[in-house]
Amino acid sequence: MLSKPEIKAFKAQAHALKPVILMGGKGLTDALLEETERALYDHELIKIKLVAEDRAARTELTTVIADKLKAEIIEVRGNVLTLYRKSSKQDVQ
Repeated sequence: MLSKPEIKAFKAQAHALKPVILMGGKGLTDALLEETERALYDHELIKIKLVAEDRAARTELTTVIADKLKAEIIEVRGNVLTLYRKSSKQDVQ
């Protein structure tokens, strides 16, 4: 669980980011989850552009995505979800 100052710092970092994952008309698929998994591994902090019918559906969708990927929801603004997950890759020196 991230602290409020950490979330605030990630929101500031994410401000300049563009969505790297664009959800298509098929909704939440295994392929979308795999691509999101790969993006989180590479970048740690990403944005996803969602397709949802209404606010309730969008809220449920964001929770499902975060739970399946074991990621933290940093922010949901409109149809854009910002996620963070510390990468498991080791620093190479």
